[in-house]
Amino acid sequence: MEIRRKVASILLFFCSLAAGTALAQNQQVPAVKLAHLQKYLNSTSDTTYIINFWATWCKPCVEELPHFEALNQQYAQQPVKVVLVSIDFVKDLQKKVEPFVARRKLKSTVFLLDEPDQNYLVNAVDPEWSGAIPATIFVNGAQKQRFLVEKPMTPEMLQEYLDQKFKLNQ
Repeated sequence: MEIRRKVASILLFFCSLAAGTALAQNQQVPAVKLAHLQKYLNSTSDTTYIINFWATWCKPCVEELPHFEALNQQYAQQPVKVVLVSIDFVKDLQKKVEPFVARRKLKSTVFLLDEPDQNYLVNAVDPEWSGAIPATIFVNGAQKQRFLVEKPMTPEMLQEYLDQKFKLNQ
């Protein structure tokens, strides 16, 4: 009986350790430089990247995140990838961004863009971008398609852009 209790105790310990590790991994959001983002913006692959710029303090950004998550799930088996780029302050990464991502259970690729010169960043991302958020850039290098939308997105808008510009459902 005592051996069973010890074995059960050890198993419970390892299960809780594994669950805690998985939870911690889900909460981690890397802080990256512009060069990391450029890999998506300048990709020559036939993957359509939907790159959304958002922040935890931006109400319209937060409201549209579920639409991007649904799109990411809908196109999981196709060459479509949602990338959520937080522009929160780096100092808020562990206190605000990672807990936010964990609470919302975001499954898309998420990272925080760590670039102090916002004017340079905005120009480097897209010269047409005013810097306002939410903003979404659709990119497909193989199709030579790239366009920017500077307003909150609805599920219908996302679907329309993908259908019309990238011919995904035809």
